[in-house]
Amino acid sequence: MAASWCIEKRGSVRNDSFRYNDNIPETGCLSIIVLGASGDLAKKKTFPALFNLYRQGFLQSNEVHIFGYARTKISDDDLRGRIRGYLSQGKETDEVSEFLQLIKYVSGSYDSGEGFTLLDKAISEHEISKNSTEGSSRRLFYFALPPSVYPSVCRMIKSYCMNKSDLGGWTRIVVEKPFGKDLASSEQLSSQIGELFDEPQIYRIDHYLGKELVQNLLVLRFANRLFLPLWNRDNIDNIQIVFREDFGTEGRGGYFDEYGIIRDIIQNHLLQILCLVSMEKPVSQKPEHIRDEKVKVLQSMLPIKDEEVVLGQYEGYKDDPTVPNNSNTPTFATMVLRIHNERWEGVPFIMKAGKALNSRKAEIRVQFKDVPGDIFRCQKQGRNEFVIRLQPSEAMYMKLTVKQPGLEMSTVQSELDLSYRQRYQGVVIPEAYERLILDTIRGDQQHFVRRDELKAAWEIFTPLLHRIDNGEIKPIPYKPGSRGPAEADELLQNAGYVQTHGYIWIPPTL
Repeated sequence: MAASWCIEKRGSVRNDSFRYNDNIPETGCLSIIVLGASGDLAKKKTFPALFNLYRQGFLQSNEVHIFGYARTKISDDDLRGRIRGYLSQGKETDEVSEFLQLIKYVSGSYDSGEGFTLLDKAISEHEISKNSTEGSSRRLFYFALPPSVYPSVCRMIKSYCMNKSDLGGWTRIVVEKPFGKDLASSEQLSSQIGELFDEPQIYRIDHYLGKELVQNLLVLRFANRLFLPLWNRDNIDNIQIVFREDFGTEGRGGYFDEYGIIRDIIQNHLLQILCLVSMEKPVSQKPEHIRDEKVKVLQSMLPIKDEEVVLGQYEGYKDDPTVPNNSNTPTFATMVLRIHNERWEGVPFIMKAGKALNSRKAEIRVQFKDVPGDIFRCQKQGRNEFVIRLQPSEAMYMKLTVKQPGLEMSTVQSELDLSYRQRYQGVVIPEAYERLILDTIRGDQQHFVRRDELKAAWEIFTPLLHRIDNGEIKPIPYKPGSRGPAEADELLQNAGYVQTHGYIWIPPTL
């Protein structure tokens, strides 16, 4: 899908609760080309993100035109019909109708020049109709495609669809994970793309970096004096980064079995969060300064020990006809990562991800050490914890021990709570893809993965993944709807995590 946007003046924003910095260039045409327009990713994520940007005034009807590109031979109206139900909760509003009328479709293969010539012609005609000076237009290619076709698509773009850049224009590409299956395949893919595009042109997207609470991490850590002296091995006992889903693979078994939970979630989403939680303060907010610090964290990681890994596979996973009967692919993993540097030496970072569990959530849990000389004898009630709930019900809360109201001097666990739904009533929290698409337009690579960062991440996980692929480490069966294998809870306890008993955080109601 391609959105051609001739930028003259931004105009008003329809939703004042959601504003980005207005630093988008005010001249030249911008074309957003999402390849794979008929696929699920474009239908469920990319089109809705573009629609929300349009609905809120960031893309306007007199400035934007949309082109879809895929192999499927369908008409403009067919494509519009496919995405209609994913816009504005399926309601047919005037805004939906206006947005759909901006969409046109071009059909072509991903490995021959004919289709890309037609695509280039369609975009160029629109740029000319908007009186865009040759060389000043901007083209952003969004790969809503499987990685296997990335090299051929990159060659086609390079040969047929590049924009001249001598007058301020540019060509950029956005590629989705998975970026390979191990270090060797990732490096091969990076080399194939790197031969055609420079690193500043490549945006490796990880949508977790666009989530509201993830983007808040650096502000929390470096804009609040409270955390500066606490955020180290002297005060923090352990840190958990958790991803839980209460459903299984559900029709994606064949695809999932090629990758497993570590490649699908831990090696990218959770590892990116770990970097933001543990990195040193960057020199500035510039993207390269931030990404430099993330790479330093990855390069400080110790090898993962087999005895600090628990794998699981939920019962019934292999009932899916697309999953091999002898599959060794984990649907659950808990592991301990350790950073060998002055700040974090001895602090376990516990990564936990799983499918078909008893709840759905993603959160960061920072557990502090016990209070020395506990005169209230309240350690059994639990430690102080700072919890950042990424989804659902975005929130930050600090678990504290306080006096139980009443005549007795007894203690109880409670919390200081910042729940977004209650504190920011009426504020629309944008979807991650909205933020990241707008970042690519700005040329801001802060929330995208750099090549050396990707390589360092694969260096950490590839040895473990190869041992799993070779059957040297077996997943433990667990029942759907449970917490996962009991061995995972034992690993948490051995790593030093102390569970709080008798306390449950309940999101406050409005």
